[in-house]
Amino acid sequence: MTQGYGPQDPNQPGDQPAYGGQPGYGQQQPPAPYGAGPPASYAQPGQAYGGEAPGFFMGRELANWPQRVGAYLIDSLIAGIPLFLAGFLYNPAPGETPSGTSSLVVFLLYVVFLAVYIYNRCILQGRTGQSWGKQVLNIRLLRMQDGQPVGGGMAFLRDLVHILDGLPCILLPIGFLWPIWDARRQTFADKIVNTVVVAER
Repeated sequence: MTQGYGPQDPNQPGDQPAYGGQPGYGQQQPPAPYGAGPPASYAQPGQAYGGEAPGFFMGRELANWPQRVGAYLIDSLIAGIPLFLAGFLYNPAPGETPSGTSSLVVFLLYVVFLAVYIYNRCILQGRTGQSWGKQVLNIRLLRMQDGQPVGGGMAFLRDLVHILDGLPCILLPIGFLWPIWDARRQTFADKIVNTVVVAER
C-alpha cells in the first residue's frame, strides 16, 4: 500500500542520497551560481577564437585602420624625400643633357632612399616593432607567436608580401583594406607572416 503524505519508506526507491551522500540517479545537480557563464576555454558570442574579443590580441588593443595608414604615409613621405630631390635634379630642360655631376647626385639620392627605407622599415621596425611612422602614431608591429618584435628579416619579408595586398584589384587594393573588418585587423601580408599591429597606450 502506498503512502500519501507521510514519510517515505527508506527501502523504497526514490531521490535518496546515494552512498557517500552524493546525489543518486535521477537527482538534479544544483544550478550554477547566478552570472556564471560557460568555461573560459570557450569563446563567447562575438568573441574571436581563443576567447579574445575582435580588435584585441593578448589583451592589447589592435591598431585601427587610420592609425596604420597614417604610419605608412609618414614612412613613405620620409623615404620619398630623396626621390623627390632626385626627380627635381634629373629634370633637365628640353634638349638639355644632364651633367655627370647631376647624374651622380641623383644616384646618391637613390642610395639614400634605399638606406632610409632599410633602416626605418626593416632594421628599426624589426628590432623595436616601430618605424618612425609607427612611433608618431604610437603603434607597434609584433609576432603573433610570442608578442615580440619580428626582426629585420621578417620585417623586410612582410613589406615584400605587401605586394599581395594590392594584387586582387589594382584600383581597389582589398588586402590593404582588409583590417577594416578583420577580427585581428590584419592585411593579407600580416596573415601570411603571422603578425599584428597593436596600439600602445
